[in-house]
Amino acid sequence: MLSVTPIPAFSDNYIWLLRQDTTPDVCVVDPGDAAPVIELLERESLTLSTVLITHHHPDHTGGLPELIERYSPQVIGPDNDSIGGIDTRVTEGDEVRVMGRLFEVIAVPGHTLDHIAFFTAGIPPLLFGGDALFSAGCGRLFEGTPAQMHASLQKLAALPDDTLIFAAHEYTQANLRFALAADPHNPDVVQAMEECQRARELERPTLPTSLAREKRINPFLRVADAGVRQASSAHGDVDSDEATFATLRAWKDNF
Repeated sequence: MLSVTPIPAFSDNYIWLLRQDTTPDVCVVDPGDAAPVIELLERESLTLSTVLITHHHPDHTGGLPELIERYSPQVIGPDNDSIGGIDTRVTEGDEVRVMGRLFEVIAVPGHTLDHIAFFTAGIPPLLFGGDALFSAGCGRLFEGTPAQMHASLQKLAALPDDTLIFAAHEYTQANLRFALAADPHNPDVVQAMEECQRARELERPTLPTSLAREKRINPFLRVADAGVRQASSAHGDVDSDEATFATLRAWKDNF
């Protein structure tokens, strides 16, 4: 059985560790820092066999050189020459087998142009989406356009509702504060904030989240909702879903 464990890194990153109970071999996703990965592997006598990379930012790739030197894992990531150490470069529609599961690669440009996500069907389906889709939020647009990011999120929104989303940052509380402003009449957002506060008081991750939950609380997936458009209209154009997304993203950048 495949299990997923968060390895906290830096102030708010999660490096996700995938393991099967029948083997000491494991996979990690977006190891920005090698130290916490090595500590867990050594403590539990595990072997790093695979690394998945979603995009080129250092807080997702910084641990690669040390992990490669120490464990020689297979590294799978975007077709971006700036990321050193990738053995298998993948793009939209490619498939890779990791920890006994077949993962589909989904191109999700916006946060960066090389950004990809890894999706595996199953019970439940799992999505490792880096900085594309957060709980109650989405990635800031460092390289892509609002149109690109909106299209990327629409791809992810088309996945099964029971998909578990393993985002790379613990941003939920801050994102929900914005969601309360952007979707002020949504009781699901209020409930999510209460649940998030309880989890963080207990120092528990708010992730993974589910796609069904995100469709209820994430304003960036709710750009067609009348309440979201009304709240956003004071901040820019809301004449279309794409325009509303662009207005929301710009509003969030300065929130």
